[in-house]
Amino acid sequence: MNRQNFDKKMLEMMEREKGKRLLLHSCCAPCSSYCLERLAPAFRVTVFYFNPNIDSKEEYEKRKAEETRFLAETGYADFLDCDYSSELFDEAVRGYEGEKEGGARCPVCFELRLRRTAEEAKARGYDFFATTLTVSPFKDADKINEIGFALERELGVRYLPTDFKKRGGYARSIELSREHRLYRQNYCGCIYSKR
Repeated sequence: MNRQNFDKKMLEMMEREKGKRLLLHSCCAPCSSYCLERLAPAFRVTVFYFNPNIDSKEEYEKRKAEETRFLAETGYADFLDCDYSSELFDEAVRGYEGEKEGGARCPVCFELRLRRTAEEAKARGYDFFATTLTVSPFKDADKINEIGFALERELGVRYLPTDFKKRGGYARSIELSREHRLYRQNYCGCIYSKR
């Protein structure tokens, strides 16, 4: 299989599409930190906080508070929040509860969050949608981008391909987390990843 260079594609689009509006799904402030540092100079970014996978309302609110604090400190982006709705995640992953972390359950979760981001981007007139999920070395950037492009074809809103791990992105997100004293959780978010 020929691996695509999503980082290169992103850089080309950042140059070509400068000033366009981007709705960026964010899972948490630590992951969004580096992504926003890269994207904010090129796009007018709004962070979209839709994470029904998070295992409790308290954890959801804690992560959301860190995201909004980081955005207030940096001015990188506007913020668009969704209500906490764990039942959406529970319904989507029913039957996948026994899967290991990184297995068949994860793409279902990626698709759930990216679909909602794409739908919001289309409804609100954004030029692009994307996600911070590819900054994690534990997430499959090929699978995430495959889902993003499938949603672009289905819904008619452009997807910005990414692989934020490239160019030291994950390491930089750790540095930025330290600089901004961000709460950095030790699991993705769902009850299954907490194991």
